[in-house]
Amino acid sequence: MAGRFDGKVAVVTGSSSGIGQAIAVRLASEGAAVVIDYRSRDQGAADTENMIKSRDPQAKFITVMADVTKIADTNNLIDQAWSQLGGCDILINNAGVEKGANFWDITEQDYDMVLNVDLKGAFFLTQAFVRRLRDAKKPGRVINISSVHEDMVFPHFPTYCAAKGGLRMLMRDLAVELGPLGITVNNVAPGAIITPINKSLLEDKSKLDPLLRNIPLGRLGTSDEVAGLVAWLASDEAAYVTGSTYFIDGGLIRNYHEQ
Repeated sequence: MAGRFDGKVAVVTGSSSGIGQAIAVRLASEGAAVVIDYRSRDQGAADTENMIKSRDPQAKFITVMADVTKIADTNNLIDQAWSQLGGCDILINNAGVEKGANFWDITEQDYDMVLNVDLKGAFFLTQAFVRRLRDAKKPGRVINISSVHEDMVFPHFPTYCAAKGGLRMLMRDLAVELGPLGITVNNVAPGAIITPINKSLLEDKSKLDPLLRNIPLGRLGTSDEVAGLVAWLASDEAAYVTGSTYFIDGGLIRNYHEQ
């Protein structure tokens, strides 16, 4: 059975766990050749490989170790897609980190870590992706995994909010600049999703219960649900969609208030 991404190549950063892993598996299951990216979780990358193979033993993928904060690594990530898989049509900027602290306690090191991964990495990886598409005169899709916090306050996480707010404006700007090249740019903004990064939250009922009261649907989302939205945006069905953020948060952003 033909998949809607047959013949397409997708790079998914941070695909050794959580949302990135789910996206890589989903796109591969629908026919895409996938570049699995990881920085330090080699076992997680191997898990992603096994999940892809379990769904389709004939699926095409490569695994590349790349730190998105290093431009040489981001350039190599795109180069490997072209040299080993013949191109790159879809870029998912998923890699991200957060660091909680009072504003007055944030160090320059912490600031640089969050902004470099969450914003600089997406900026320069997208640049490398676009340069190759421009030279080849091919269209493409850029999908950034942002956060409800590109728009919604998150006290004690100002670096994260700054990075995701920057990613929102970058997406809007690039949608206009890259539209004439046939490249669409959109953000997917998850709310509270069951992922390893939220492990401490899930285990702390005193924090989890107030959050659930803020979510109209009354539950956390799943990585597979986020992957489904990403797959739609990457597909031909969304060919006329660009310059927008798609919130996937159970209604949280419309109902949030500090306790």
